[in-house]
Amino acid sequence: MPAKAEEIVFSAKMKRSTEMSDIELLAVIERYLNGEMTADERTRFEMLRHDNAAVDARVVEHQQFTDRIKQYGERLQFENLLNDIHNEIDVQALKDEFVHHPSAIVRLWRNHHSKISVAASITIFAVLGTLFLTGYLSNKKDVVNLVNEVRQVKKTNDILTKSIRDLNAKRTAPGNYAGIGTGTAISSDGYIVTNFHVVQKADSVFVQDADGNAYHAKVISTYPEADLAVLKITDATFKSLGTVPFGFKRGKSGLGEDVFTLGYPKDDQVLSKGYLSSENGDKGDTIKYQLAMDVNFGNSGGPVVDSHGNIIGIVSSRQDRVDGAAYAIKTKYLVKAIQTDSLLTNLSLSSKSKMANLSSQQQIDKAQSFVFMVKVYGR
Repeated sequence: MPAKAEEIVFSAKMKRSTEMSDIELLAVIERYLNGEMTADERTRFEMLRHDNAAVDARVVEHQQFTDRIKQYGERLQFENLLNDIHNEIDVQALKDEFVHHPSAIVRLWRNHHSKISVAASITIFAVLGTLFLTGYLSNKKDVVNLVNEVRQVKKTNDILTKSIRDLNAKRTAPGNYAGIGTGTAISSDGYIVTNFHVVQKADSVFVQDADGNAYHAKVISTYPEADLAVLKITDATFKSLGTVPFGFKRGKSGLGEDVFTLGYPKDDQVLSKGYLSSENGDKGDTIKYQLAMDVNFGNSGGPVVDSHGNIIGIVSSRQDRVDGAAYAIKTKYLVKAIQTDSLLTNLSLSSKSKMANLSSQQQIDKAQSFVFMVKVYGR
């Protein structure tokens, strides 16, 4: 229909507005709200609204109705977006990918998660406030439904938050370390023994367990004369290791006794087996045992464990002149150092092994969780 003809029809309808059907009036209101009227039509319709309270009420009612539909559509779109994001996230893949290289997203969450949470809360309250003001939540059933949906969104958000916290917990030390060694847990709450020469002059120390979790540690005490040092994990993310399974042997061990050690001459744990080949170290050093065992740079600080699950020594060095020969500091000197250290009065090393009745393989499996890589920085 030509525009002039539409105006004539519209004028006629305005003159007999009381005779217009609901459908006709709704069509006119739709044109008005959608901005489809000419300037002259809009002026005349607004005059009609001014003079006719019923028409004005219908306009307001229809405006609120369309706003509610729009808000509902936006809410559904937002929920679908959240669901799509959640479905696309592979938590295990994220863990695998970011164990050694946390992403910018994870760093952003670590640095600003509190701000993000506040912003999300403000957004939710703003949406709820808008819905209440527009009357969308005037129906009790709508309130219950929305509360349930918000709970579901919160549950999803909690899952994502926990996943990110897991990633935070499973962090790694920086990659530019200057020294490396092995540490042996001597308590469930994060005390670790290693060699003095491993942590000497260290500005900072990280320890990393067999699963790749890295924790900041502090040097608590050093005993240079015995080449020993005690560290303490200070990281808030660290959890108890459980009961230490080793016994710490004070007495002598016999020649030919089978032993093994776990250590970090490379990025993952390495098992070495051998036997006690001398009751003393080089040049009659009574502090150490000599072992017929292959050890390398990085094994220093590892436990030397006998067939009963007792630690008889701490790996200290290898013999340069003989292949397959190493030295270990006798455990009794570690026990003596700790017993006389005023900083470690609450630390007690049990002489009873929890692995005496286990097979060799079971002992090795048990010991792995209590042997750490020691990474030193600042040399």
